Parts: sequence; structure tokens; C-alpha cells
Amino acid sequence: MEANNWLEKITAPFKTLTNTTFAKLYFAQIASLFGDAFTWLGLALLSYEISPKNAAAILASALTLRVTAYIIFSPFAGVVSEKFQRKQILLITQIARMAIVCVLPFVNAEWQLYALIFVLNVFAAFFTPTYRAIIPQIVEKETYREANGLSMATFQLLSVFGPALAGVVALWLGSTQIFFVNGATLFIAILVILSIPKTALQKGVSSYNVVPQKTWDEVLKGIRLLFTNKILRFALSIEFISAIAGAIVLVNTVGLVKTNLQLDDKHFGWIMSIFGVGAAITAFLLGSLDKSQTRRISLISGAMLIGIAISFANFVPYNGLMFLWVLAGIGQTLADMPSETLIGENIEPQDQGKVYGAHFAFSHLWWAIAYPIAGFQGTQFPDRVFLDGGLLTLFLAIITIFIFQNKTKV
Repeated sequence: MEANNWLEKITAPFKTLTNTTFAKLYFAQIASLFGDAFTWLGLALLSYEISPKNAAAILASALTLRVTAYIIFSPFAGVVSEKFQRKQILLITQIARMAIVCVLPFVNAEWQLYALIFVLNVFAAFFTPTYRAIIPQIVEKETYREANGLSMATFQLLSVFGPALAGVVALWLGSTQIFFVNGATLFIAILVILSIPKTALQKGVSSYNVVPQKTWDEVLKGIRLLFTNKILRFALSIEFISAIAGAIVLVNTVGLVKTNLQLDDKHFGWIMSIFGVGAAITAFLLGSLDKSQTRRISLISGAMLIGIAISFANFVPYNGLMFLWVLAGIGQTLADMPSETLIGENIEPQDQGKVYGAHFAFSHLWWAIAYPIAGFQGTQFPDRVFLDGGLLTLFLAIITIFIFQNKTKV
């Protein structure tokens, strides 16, 4: 009986696919994310082709522009998703992205690359908050966590295995031609979105929102709702702490593996895959197992777990590091994922779009702040970067918990 209960919990996220509208959106997301893996691998290779000596700087600049586009435009995306047909938003953004990635193989100058990457992610900044705002409206309230968990787990898994497959395809097609693979996957996503009735995607959009209002006022309202809600403010604070720890992992693991442990690229690939798999499995299970009315335990334990895990990274062999990175991946998902469900559960349907947009912007702003911190620590204190980063994470987590104690019931 107990085994059957566990099996039911594990398979629960897939039951959300019986909802036809969600299933189509989910498969459109898979196609889009799968193609994105090809684009970002192709971007690294294209950066090297443009300037082998400055490839790292070009890639870093392109990724910075990516985050900048998210920060600037995603709050407006939330407002737009409440004022226009969501099906049109999804289609226009996907068509534009498909066109842009198919132009990337013909780039031969840095400025061209920067311009295209920025515009590409402007459209991504409008697509993602709209997609996230649709999910709580099209699935039953009782299954929203499972649907969100399945969506987040898919994102994590494709971020791990997508680049690996892209690398294999790049050997076959060539470094620049793989951009056309993303174009093809986006075309598939467009066809799937076209098959969804537009009325199904408009659920939860109040007629109040179509009345002309000042866009900037609506953007500020989304930000205000995000930060004045104590539950969401606590979750967002934990996300900032998780971003600092996560940035230290992403920026400094390569140096730890290749310099400190004297290992090769294969070992670096495995260790980052382990980190991603830990995050993906947790995202998949969390939606099924978290049936209580509180996510406070998830948020707090996630921040503490990733902080503790990375604190020991400078002092263990490779096998020990693999174990720690599984824990770190689990911790990051526990700290990040509840925000998605909390918005769906604590914000009125007519305001969810603008709040999802504001959240998407600020969650990327946290990473924009965290990356320089991780880079500075890794450059100045390479032998103790993970210890210092872990202690900083734990210190901030304790301060945050103290500030919000007894003020939130998440």
C-alpha cells in the first residue's frame, strides 16, 4: 500500500497532462527550451569564431545583455499579458525568436551578435512571464503545484542534457548550423500554440484589465504587489540568497575542478550535470510531496542546504564534491520553486500577469548582482571561495529568517 502511495505521488505531475491546454503549452515549452540549448552552445562557438582571443569576453557580454533584457522588459510583459490576447503574445514572440536565431549563423561582427542577442531576449522576456501567468488559470487549483513542478523539472533537465545533445549535433552539422535546429524547434512550438483555442488561454483575464490604463502605473502595481505581500517578500529574499550561492557554483566550479583538483573538462561536465539533476528531481517531486499549506520549510531548508553544501567544497575530493553538488542542486530548487506557486495562490487572477512579470525581472536582477560577487570572490580568494560563499549564504539566510520570523505563514 505504501509503495502504491509513493508511486502515485511520483506519477502525479504527469496526470496534469490530461489537461489538454496545459499539455499543449507544456510540449511547446519543451520544444522551445530544447532549442534554446542549441542556441546557447552555438553562441559560445560563434563567439570563438568571431574572436578566439576575446571569446570569453564576448560570451560574457552577450549573457549580460540577456539578463539586462529580462530585467528591463519582463515587468512590462506581465502588464501586456493582461491587456492583449495571450495566444497572440505567445505566437508573436516565438515567431520573432525563430527569425532571429535563423539570422545568427550569418553574424560576422561583435556588434551584430550583441544586437541580435538583446532583441532575442526582449521577446523571451515577454514570452516567459505570459506562459507562467497562464498555468494557474488553466489547471485546477488542486493540481497547480504538480503542473508547476513538472514545468520547472523539465526546465532543469533540459538545461543539463540539452547542451550535451547540442554538442553532439554540432559535431555533425557544424557550429553555426545548429542555430537552425533551434529555429525548427521554435517552429514546432508555434504549430502547437496555434492548435490551442485562444479562449482557453484567456481564462482568468478580467475585462477590467482591457480598459486603457497607464502602462507604467500597472508595472509599478505589479512590483508593489510583489514586495508588499509579506509571503512573497520572504520568498524573494530567499531567492536572492539562493542566487548568490548558485552564482558561486556556476562561476567557480570550473576552476575548482580543473585547477584545484587537476581534472579535465569531462569531470567538469559530470559535476555540473549532477548539480542540475539534483535540482530537476527535486522540482519534479516537490509539487507532489508538498501538500501542506506552508512552503516556509522548503524555503528555509533550501537556503540552509545549499549554503552548507558549498561550504565544504574546497576541502573534499571529487567524489565528495559530487555528493555536495547533488545537495546544492536540491537546495537551490527548494529555495527557488515555491515563489511560483505562492504567486498563483496569493495574488488575484487579474493581477497575476503583472506580478509574474515583476518576479521574473527581480529574480534575474538577483543573478545580475550575484554574478559579480561570485567572480570577485573567485578571483581574489580562489582557495576559499566556496567556504566564504557558503558562510555568506548561511549568514544571510539566518538574518532573513530572523527578520521574517512570525511575520509570515508561507
